[in-house]
Amino acid sequence: MLKKTKPTTPPRRHMSFEDFSSLSKVRPLKALTRPLKSKAGRDSKGRITVRHRGGGAKRVLRLIDFKREKHGVEAKVTHIEYDPNRGARIARLSYLDGEKRYMICPGGLSIGDRVVSGADAPIKIGNALPLRKIPPGMDIHNIEFEPGRGGKLIRAAGTSAKILAKEGKYAHVVLSSGEIRLIHIDCFATLGRVSNPDHRAVVIGKAGRMRHMGRRPKVRGVAMNPVDHPMGGGEGRSKGHIPRSPTGVPSKGKKTRKRKKPSNKFIIKRRRK
Repeated sequence: MLKKTKPTTPPRRHMSFEDFSSLSKVRPLKALTRPLKSKAGRDSKGRITVRHRGGGAKRVLRLIDFKREKHGVEAKVTHIEYDPNRGARIARLSYLDGEKRYMICPGGLSIGDRVVSGADAPIKIGNALPLRKIPPGMDIHNIEFEPGRGGKLIRAAGTSAKILAKEGKYAHVVLSSGEIRLIHIDCFATLGRVSNPDHRAVVIGKAGRMRHMGRRPKVRGVAMNPVDHPMGGGEGRSKGHIPRSPTGVPSKGKKTRKRKKPSNKFIIKRRRK
């Protein structure tokens, strides 16, 4: 659910915020956090490799359990918290043996619910099972690429995937992008759709909010000089440039995926254009 602002100024006329009233008002668990140093888009040599990054509010990294390898041990959802590093909410789990962990919170999971992972887990939102045990047509997320390596797919807010069919050692899974991919049936996935589907509908409204998020101003390539960008220069407004990145890679329609990438054989249908 989104909250709209009153139009007291032009930027606030269409600005919207996420509703945080249902979240637990507690600090993150210190044992499950790590310091997160801002890199401002720079690599290990100090060179800018990602432009338009820097500044922003200080963040703390929450350690998320993407593997869900604590099989057969039931856990209770004690808190549902905000995570500044992702659009989805995270759920704090308290296991019967006393251990605490964070997991990606699916929609419909609430405080007091109990979740469990393993091949014998019941078909219920928040439980993690191998694909061989999940019936086709159910919403799933946090899907592993390789058995035991932890969830890599479908972790963004509001996303989900579905199993279309199972054939031999592989399941046909349709992802949120429309891509249909073969995934080994021993790979684990969590039942349900990722929480906070309204995240994509938030209207930022003004530049200051983007600065809080660590995004710096952008300048169009055609507005630069030739020394600064391949699309720069020319008398007046020029339209003869081929759209490309600052490093010269075409940016409109050029395929950048490796043609002989080993995992190509697992893609049955490419994503929607």
